[in-house]
Amino acid sequence: MSVEQVKRDRQPLQQPERQKQVKVKVHKKKRWISTGEKFLYTVSTAIVVAASVFLVQFSSQTDVLNRDIRSLESNISQQETRNENLAYQVKELSNPDRILNIAKENGLNIQNAQVKQAGTVGE
Repeated sequence: MSVEQVKRDRQPLQQPERQKQVKVKVHKKKRWISTGEKFLYTVSTAIVVAASVFLVQFSSQTDVLNRDIRSLESNISQQETRNENLAYQVKELSNPDRILNIAKENGLNIQNAQVKQAGTVGE
């Protein structure tokens, strides 16, 4: 046997050399903001926008109500002034001397000069 044959015969007995497997690492680009952070930012932004809209709407409604209240208060004060004027006119018109003068002008003879003022409606 030749030396070559012996080498061939020994080769099957020897384990073949394993090829080195080179693992290639795939480098993923690291995102600046992850998906979870994007979701949190979106939700928090939506909450802030909704709160801002609610605040603006609430303050607008409050302003409208305040204007209505001021308008009603001015109407009330005007009506109170009118009522006071009318109450003063009622007192002037129900003066007993004025009533006696009108009675004399219309030809009434008053035999008893004591004229009493009638009580007001509310009393």
